[in-house]
Amino acid sequence: MQAKKRYFILLSAGSCLALLFYFGGLQFRASRSHSRREEHSGRNGLHHPSPDHFWPRFPDALRPFVPWDQLENEDSSVHISPRQKRDANSSIYKGKKCRMESCFDFTLCKKNGFKVYVYPQQKGEKIAESYQNILAAIEGSRFYTSDPSQACLFVLSLDTLDRDQLSPQYVHNLRSKVQSLHLWNNGRNHLIFNLYSGTWPDYTEDVGFDIGQAMLAKASISTENFRPNFDVSIPLFSKDHPRTGGERGFLKFNTIPPLRKYMLVFKGKRYLTGIGSDTRNALYHVHNGEDVVLLTTCKHGKDWQKHKDSRCDRDNTEYEK
Repeated sequence: MQAKKRYFILLSAGSCLALLFYFGGLQFRASRSHSRREEHSGRNGLHHPSPDHFWPRFPDALRPFVPWDQLENEDSSVHISPRQKRDANSSIYKGKKCRMESCFDFTLCKKNGFKVYVYPQQKGEKIAESYQNILAAIEGSRFYTSDPSQACLFVLSLDTLDRDQLSPQYVHNLRSKVQSLHLWNNGRNHLIFNLYSGTWPDYTEDVGFDIGQAMLAKASISTENFRPNFDVSIPLFSKDHPRTGGERGFLKFNTIPPLRKYMLVFKGKRYLTGIGSDTRNALYHVHNGEDVVLLTTCKHGKDWQKHKDSRCDRDNTEYEK
């Protein structure tokens, strides 16, 4: 009895294999003959409608509905590689070809004159004092308007000055906050202020969101990303720089050059490695301690002592005076 069952199973399996080979051979021959017909008709300039194929045609592999750079918030970019940061930096300047004639709407200015609108500050959003000074200066000028329909230029209330992710003044989730503004319009007729961008030691010019067609008023902007007659190059001023005031200057009777003690003064960190290190390492050649005072310190970053050179101790002492 068991022998009969084994023979029956073997016979069934053999029949199934024979059927599979048979139908597979038919499909293979049909496919080859169809391709030959297409090749022959192509030579003769003829085209015949192809019959239904035995196997269905599947569409291309599905792509994520959300772009890859929006799947995670920008906080996770701290953990990506330097190459990925550089690639992300290139996406910040998608409007590289923007100029005033192509990315600025002059009709808003011709209609109501040059008026600047500052977005109202959102509840719970932190704004550094330096950026508050900029906004206050705009709001105190004769160009300010509280009516966005009258505005020719728009300035964000979101603090974009410090885009170094290691800074305590870094504003998180700025990309989504900017995109949610109903007046954003891909940045058209907007002006973005920025002093610091990227993260040490590879200071890329990543401000954390796509500025679109917005103009950029930025310090230390590279010539590669600067858009002539569109962006504005501004000096890198200290965060505690006063809005107005200060001691009286030494300029008298339009004397040129002015009667002052110092001609050039700079005080800042000397990058021992990374972008900008070559420039600041060379400043000591110009320093004379009299009318040209250029002071740098090596104390920058947690592992600065690993990279210190023979000048660091002397420079640090002069810097701390």
